[in-house]
Amino acid sequence: MDLREWLETDGLGGYASGTVSGVRTRRYHALLLSATTPPTGRYALVNGADVSVATAAGTFALSTQRYAPDVTHPDGWTRVVGFERAPWPTWRYRLEDGTEVVHELLMPRGSPVVALAWRLAEPLHEARLVVRPFLSGRDAHATHHENGALRFDAEVSGDRVGWRTYEGVPGVVARTNGVYRPEPLWYRGFQYDEERARGLDFLEDLAAPGTFEFDLGRGDAVLLLGMAGAEAERALAGATAESAYDRLRTLERERRAGFRTPLERAADPYLVRRGEGLSIVAGYPWFSDWGRDTFIALRGVCLATGRLAEARRILLAWAGLVSEGMLPNYFPEGGQAPEYNSVDASLWFVVAVHELKATLRRRRARLPAAESAALDGAVQAILEGYSRGTRFGIRADGDGLLAAGEPGVQLTWMDARVDGREVTPRIGKPVEVQALWINALRIGGPAWAALHDRARASFRARFPCEARGFLYDVVDVGHRPGAVDASLRPNQVLAVGGLPFPVLDPADPEDAEWARCVVDAVERALWTPLGLRTLAPREPGYAPRYEGGVARRDGAYHQGTVWPWLAGPFVDAWVRVRGGSDAAKAEAQVRFVAPLLRHLEEAGLGHVSEIADAEPPHTPRGAPFQAWSVGELLRLLDVTLSPATTTTVRARRS
Repeated sequence: MDLREWLETDGLGGYASGTVSGVRTRRYHALLLSATTPPTGRYALVNGADVSVATAAGTFALSTQRYAPDVTHPDGWTRVVGFERAPWPTWRYRLEDGTEVVHELLMPRGSPVVALAWRLAEPLHEARLVVRPFLSGRDAHATHHENGALRFDAEVSGDRVGWRTYEGVPGVVARTNGVYRPEPLWYRGFQYDEERARGLDFLEDLAAPGTFEFDLGRGDAVLLLGMAGAEAERALAGATAESAYDRLRTLERERRAGFRTPLERAADPYLVRRGEGLSIVAGYPWFSDWGRDTFIALRGVCLATGRLAEARRILLAWAGLVSEGMLPNYFPEGGQAPEYNSVDASLWFVVAVHELKATLRRRRARLPAAESAALDGAVQAILEGYSRGTRFGIRADGDGLLAAGEPGVQLTWMDARVDGREVTPRIGKPVEVQALWINALRIGGPAWAALHDRARASFRARFPCEARGFLYDVVDVGHRPGAVDASLRPNQVLAVGGLPFPVLDPADPEDAEWARCVVDAVERALWTPLGLRTLAPREPGYAPRYEGGVARRDGAYHQGTVWPWLAGPFVDAWVRVRGGSDAAKAEAQVRFVAPLLRHLEEAGLGHVSEIADAEPPHTPRGAPFQAWSVGELLRLLDVTLSPATTTTVRARRS
């Protein structure tokens, strides 16, 4: 049974997702999961469907469900003989009598709609298709259970059918060329194996209000499903359901044909609307947009793909959110105030602004004066806020380095907590935060030159750990002068690669030896085919697997678990310490990038996973579709590994 996952998105935070076999293994797998306040406020509206085809030879299932306890039924997965993910998910089923049915599923960008179609591969006099949708209307992160409040009744008008399962929950509108027949039923005990493995609620009941019936012998079956509202109505407009489907299909085919590579196409789902602007969803199926993830991912998702207009919109939208030198790291799903709880998100923003401007210069273009001023103003506000001191003990210390942190708060990207305890507190002066800070000071211009020089000199003097041959992960641990954390972690590679200005510059004779030591130590102990471990295997607290319940998984999140996004700064550093030659780039392509490219076919199809186990076989874990994982791979291919004679920035049709 093929449990690899596919993804379609609507550009609003909503999506459709499932497995190649059709079995829903997550509570997040759904045909229509829509965002009410893009990209958050997400509801699972149509969770799935039972589908069957009847011919003269009998009735055959095309769908498969998992029910408790460990029952797989019906057997539609056994009839899947082909699957293509591009330009959208397409299945080919072969029935026992030789009949073949082709099923397509696509989401048009900008509308909370999913379009479904079935057709016979070869003409047949009689073939009856029955589709029974499963509805809930629940929060995307919850599960649904049988109750007396759900409403099964439908509003039927011509080729339209509408349901509203609960008051205060978005309704569902369907448009079809089939016949709707009410048949209200509860389907009980759906079992989600991935949720069970993650120690979460894994059982669900869903409402089946009726069936759609089609005669495939007379033509294609079309079923369009949308979250009720004006945006869906615009997408569903047309003289017939078939004409509406044909229009959406044509528009999406043309839009998707504009992507040069499958990986570039994979970047597209992460770009989402936020208010009147744009943002980047950190990952699917459960993440919203996070500040840190947005600015790291933007360099690949937007800049490496030539989507410079989108990059401008994203950065300008975030520029207006600076508060006391900090940018939000998280927008809660419920629409509450954003959370300012990251030391590095603001610094990544500064780097992203710099790289956008550098990309424009290479194209002999520039930002409009007003936009440039807005971004520069945000950069200066961040540096001023950090230099004088802001929330959570973030401040420039006397040595020029950036101190940060207080008990009870996780400010770096290693932010897991278990039972109210920080797994990797990193209070003090974390190594990658200093690399970002020193880069930001240099980007900030002449006014920050003296502080930049002092911070860089302090870094060179204080971070090399002579006894172990690599950099300390944190100095002045707990704000105690001289206290150090010598754990072997990947954060140190950002001092050499992944940022515009290496703090340990391999081209500088004073830095070259230590830069090489850093890269060699990280490669020996931390590199895996899917990226870098977050802790070396011989270090105390090392976790070889990311599995079990929430507490166990969170305890392993940054204690060995592999993160593919770290391949970006690592490979960049590896190439830099070898002089940036084309030979080094070619070797890096084979040794480090090729395994990541193979991974595109292993979990979230066409995408790169959030994390993986630290030990072989390095099973992919976490979110199967992760923005900064895809973004850093794109950046590597477009910038770090491009031959020196190649122009790496290409225009793309907006």
